[in-house]
Amino acid sequence: MRITKKIFGASLVAATLALSAAACSSGDDPSASDGGSSEETIDVSFGYIPDFNGTSLLAIADDQGMWDEHNIEINTPSFTNGPLQIQALGTGDLDFGYIGPGAFWLPASGQAKIVAMNTLGQADRVVGQPGIESMDDLRGKKVAVPEGTSGDMILTLALQDAGMTKDDIEVVPMEPAAIVAALSSGQVDGAGFWYPALATVKEQVPDLVEIASNKDFEDSVSFPTAFVAGNDLVANDPEKVERVLAVLREAIDYRAEDMESAIELTAAFNDLAVEDVAGDAANVQVLGLDEIDTMTEDGTVDGWLTGMGDYFVGAGKLDAQVEPSEYYLGDMFLEAGK
Repeated sequence: MRITKKIFGASLVAATLALSAAACSSGDDPSASDGGSSEETIDVSFGYIPDFNGTSLLAIADDQGMWDEHNIEINTPSFTNGPLQIQALGTGDLDFGYIGPGAFWLPASGQAKIVAMNTLGQADRVVGQPGIESMDDLRGKKVAVPEGTSGDMILTLALQDAGMTKDDIEVVPMEPAAIVAALSSGQVDGAGFWYPALATVKEQVPDLVEIASNKDFEDSVSFPTAFVAGNDLVANDPEKVERVLAVLREAIDYRAEDMESAIELTAAFNDLAVEDVAGDAANVQVLGLDEIDTMTEDGTVDGWLTGMGDYFVGAGKLDAQVEPSEYYLGDMFLEAGK
């Protein structure tokens, strides 16, 4: 199966992602005639971000025929960030999506459900132009950030650690592509941003200073990435969720067993150089299927989400802590493996 890929900006999401949920009868299902599953074919729209975290499982599932095995007709629109995907889930224009840690407050606030954990991110940085060595050096200066993302999260944590707030800097909200251009041209003094995009910036600004990273805060806050589904879909079509989770589980297992292949497939899917994707993957802690299952069962994932909830409350994104079971469907993820 060849996956259809499209790229959408914020203003085009509602207008262009209208997808019908057409399904074939089992009599029309080609897999039924060759001894395969007799399940009806279902249509699924699955958003992604074109980096290793956001793409690798979709690339694997496509190449290995996993969607076909589960009679899923897949459409994969590309997005620049997680909040846009949550917006599309809320309008029913998207079934599933991918989010980084900075957007976890959205499902925690009831706007979507997390259906599967993915990886632990280690790619986020606060950076400054040459000569800016600390958060204090950014006081009063222009700092770009894609709001509601992991870049926003790492910036907020670094400010808190330095005894500062966003009032101490001039926050400049920007889309990721604009931040690359602004840092490269010196239009901003710093940014809360991430790799692999920062590698592009460093080609123009080799002396760019890394002021803070995920590892600086890993004792108190984890940076998981995850897959999300719309609330209405989860409530009204659990079979679709179960089938998609079955595919994700197979792809997670494949990725953990063969990272080299996962990198190559991601590069091909996104039309990127393999070495660039390998550099991106180097900033990712890949989790195996057994690890995710175990950490879901033993409460490790709940601990991640609770720690992130504390951060989001402190950052003003959430009014109060939310029980992880309210928005992480760990039991459904585990059940899909039985």
